[in-house]
Amino acid sequence: MKKLKGDCFLFTLGGLLYGMIEILYRHKTHWTMLITGGACFLSIFKIYKRHQSMRMLPKCVVGSAVITFYEFLCGCIVNLKFKMKVWDYSNCRFNIKGQICPFYSMLWAFLCIPINAVCKKICSKNFKFFKV
Repeated sequence: MKKLKGDCFLFTLGGLLYGMIEILYRHKTHWTMLITGGACFLSIFKIYKRHQSMRMLPKCVVGSAVITFYEFLCGCIVNLKFKMKVWDYSNCRFNIKGQICPFYSMLWAFLCIPINAVCKKICSKNFKFFKV
């Protein structure tokens, strides 16, 4: 039960943090981005926790790959299947189906620097009411 609470905490934290970042950057967000942000953060946290000795550059590359994977998966469902038009990278060079592109994958890599700091902070705390 403690592990489930921990995962719910991380998922919620990731969703809220990503939602705030998107509002600061785009001045809007979509409920699907909160879910995607939560899934990304939870996945990245688990990877970073398991590989705490990994250097920053590989962490950023792995984190970017995780985020880009979820972005493509979510984009194919939300934008292509359900036509919700949450984002469209069709005008970006080397995009794939308008859902992912190298430019945003690079931004996700830079976003992994503060994500790593948050993960370290959470791992260093002694959370008694849940297990991370």
